[in-house]
Amino acid sequence: MDEIIIYTDGAARGNPGPGGYGTILMSGKHKKELWQGYKHTTNNRMELMAVIAGLKALKKENLNVFIYSDSKYVVEAVEKGWLQKWLKTGFKGNKKNPDLWRQYHLLSRNHNVKFKWVKGHADNPFNNRCDMLATAAADGASHTLLDDVGYVNGQNDELDF
Repeated sequence: MDEIIIYTDGAARGNPGPGGYGTILMSGKHKKELWQGYKHTTNNRMELMAVIAGLKALKKENLNVFIYSDSKYVVEAVEKGWLQKWLKTGFKGNKKNPDLWRQYHLLSRNHNVKFKWVKGHADNPFNNRCDMLATAAADGASHTLLDDVGYVNGQNDELDF
């Protein structure tokens, strides 16, 4: 089984406000960077969108995927089983971002996904690069800022990348 390493980060200028994500995918000698900015969103949505973007970029199924994130919200929701409870209860109790969590869940079922939390803004060069990509994307650098439909319209059932 192939192994993929994904580093992710999300950023928002204000919370809510303009936001962006940065993602780095690595496998062997190969490396790919992804980033996108949004007009109005939240930091947690961008953290989760970074993970989703990385998983969507994978061309094969049944991969061992190691995702490194500085978001305890994302890492703990998956690793501590919170997401499974939210899915079973239909996100009752006003759980945030069900549209993105459902998208993540569908994508993750195609792989063996493990998360590892890393300290943000520390000495990890890949996390720092993702932070740079995310903040540049939030500022509109080299990409048009998109609408985060799930956030702006409160639809929370679909994702418009």
